Order: sequence, then C-alpha cells, then structure tokens
Amino acid sequence: MNAGTDWITTPITESLLRGAIELEPTTHGVLPHRLPAWARAQCTDGQLAMAESQPSGVRLAFRTRATTVELDTLPTKRVYPGMPPRPDGRYDLIVDGRLAGQASVTGGNVLTIDMTKGTFTTEAGPVGTLRFGGLPDHAKDVEIWLPHNETTELVALRTDAPVEPADDRGRKVWLHHGSSISHGSDAASPTTTWPALAASLGGVELVNLGFGGSALLDPFTARTMRDTPADLISVKIGINLVNNDLMRLRAFTPAVHGFLDTIREGHPTTPLLVVSPVYCAIHEDTPGPTMPDLDELSSGRLRFRAAGVPAERAQGKLTLNVIRDELARIVAQRADDDPNLHHLDGRELYGAADYAELPLPDEVHPDAATHRRMGERFAGLVFSGDGPFTSR
Repeated sequence: MNAGTDWITTPITESLLRGAIELEPTTHGVLPHRLPAWARAQCTDGQLAMAESQPSGVRLAFRTRATTVELDTLPTKRVYPGMPPRPDGRYDLIVDGRLAGQASVTGGNVLTIDMTKGTFTTEAGPVGTLRFGGLPDHAKDVEIWLPHNETTELVALRTDAPVEPADDRGRKVWLHHGSSISHGSDAASPTTTWPALAASLGGVELVNLGFGGSALLDPFTARTMRDTPADLISVKIGINLVNNDLMRLRAFTPAVHGFLDTIREGHPTTPLLVVSPVYCAIHEDTPGPTMPDLDELSSGRLRFRAAGVPAERAQGKLTLNVIRDELARIVAQRADDDPNLHHLDGRELYGAADYAELPLPDEVHPDAATHRRMGERFAGLVFSGDGPFTSR
C-alpha cells in the first residue's frame, strides 16, 4: 500500500463478482466457490474440492474513475515434488473490454502433491498484494480476472476513487460445464482459456463450471446448473469418465439422460449444447484409467498413458469414440421432444489433424495455442451464423 494515497476500501461482495456460484467467508476475507456449500457437502473428493475452489472464469467487475487499484489475496500454490516449479497464477486486468495488464501474487499457502505416493500436505503462507497503476482518469469498466488454476481468497480491494458494480450491459449468460480442458488446464492466463475466449468473441457473460478431473456426471453438478440463471448452456462430457474408468456404457447412458433431465427442470427451453470429447490419441479406442507415465515422471516430465486395453470395450468399458457415438445417439433420440437441444462433435474443436500440428504436451491437456484455436472455433461454430447459440 502506497503512503499518501487516499485509499478507499470496498467490501468484496457478490455484487462485485461474476462467474462465482457462492462466496465463503474466511478468516482473511472471502473464498469464491464454483459449487454451492450443499453440493460440496455431498462429495469429499479432494480433487473436486481443489478444482471447484480454483476460480476459473471468476472476475471482479466494477466501474470507477480510479487510476490505481490494489487487491490483497491469499493464493494457494501447488508444488509437485520432482517436477519443475509451477508459475504463479496470473491475474488479467481488463479495462473497457481490452487487456490492460497482467500480474501475479507471490507468497500464499503451499499445497504439496506427491503424484507417486498419492499424498498431499498444506503449509500456511502470507497474504500478497496485486497492484495495477496508471489507469486512465475517466469512468471505465474494470475487470480483474482471477487465476484460473490457483485457489484464491479475496482479502481487500483498495482504489483511489469510488467503485460501483459494473453494468452487465444486458449480455446473455453462458453456463458451461466440462473437464480440466474447460477449466483451463495449460492456458496462458484466465482470459485465454478456451471458454473465456469463446465468451469474449460471442459477447456473452461466462459462468465456467469446468472442473479439472471432475466432469463426472455428478447429480449435484446438474442440480447446480438447474438452479443457476443462464440464457445459454453447454455440457462437455467424456474425457474424465475415461480418465477415471468410472462407469461402463450401461451406467453412462442413463446417467447422461438424468443429467440433462435435471438441467431441463430449471431451464426447459434454454438452448442446451452437448459437446463430445476433443481428440485425445491415447484414449480414442483404449479405455482408462489414465495414469502418469512413471518413467517420464522420474525424469521431471509429466505425461499420461492409457492403462486400459482396447479389448475391454467388449465388457462395456468407455473410450472416447464409444462416448461420442452414444452422445450423438442420445441427443438425436431426445431431439424430437427437445428442439433446443443440440450436439457438437468435440473433434470439430480439436481433431486428429490438430493433434499432428499442435500435439497435447502431456497427451491429455491442450497448450495455450490450442486453447486459442478451440475458443475461436467454438465461437465460430456456436455463436455465429446458424450456430445453436445465435438468436433466430
């Protein structure tokens, strides 16, 4: 905090936040969640708890004349023994719709995850401060997008001029659910995950329920989507079910129907898009589970491999091609009674030819360039022309 500045501290409330489902009061401030408390109470899985508390798509949004903005946060950094250090989470500053700055917060809690032992430990750390100065001295819309891959408690917001909640400008709300690829995986920053890019190009407000490792057709996720206001909805289904070897085809089909039925209870006529998996060579025709390649891990590189056997498809094990075929069939079956239900083959966002040009670095997650390609393609296919999210 700079001495001599007449700071105004504004409470961080839901009126200043977009993309969060709920705010949890903490010792330091508030923690944005992307699942409500009742849903979190129904599943104690540590991976889901970590993923839903990472604020992908969550941003502060306000209008102000301030030329300097400071934000105190308490991040939780992740450390993987034997792997190169992860970069600090990145915050994107958007002023009047354009990127105006990027920064990170040092310090914070440290979560150490040992992938070879399956253990984790947490060490408490200090609050850090993010500062953006030199902003134009006129009334403007300001957004601070929180790191998509770093749990972030919000402690204090300070400015040198008053702030008020931003006007949503009447834009439609797009509610999306998916896996780590939708969460943001290895995107360069929070505004460059493929859903954030697609939302920007489509001129909509994003609520991103992409949960790394946790797009598993959980009923509480469907109920959360049912109860969340939205003008447009999409669900990207498949890769995590194979990764976890979670269910067989017999369970998958009714689970998809049930997931869609629940969403429709709250959004009976809202455009609803079902997106099948993007291309992933190791699981196109080979079931899960997905395992780290221990030889690569011992050399400090993270790559995944398929631990299933193709012949196991005969016993109902899921592969990406099995899932794509079944999702297309399910949507076609329901379409007569639900004209606002649509289907998109994920390989139109990223297919085999894209893999040859832009391979997945760890065989599962896209890099920054691929996120951009996917976001642009989704916007072109879904938000443009005769796409399912265009007004007719």
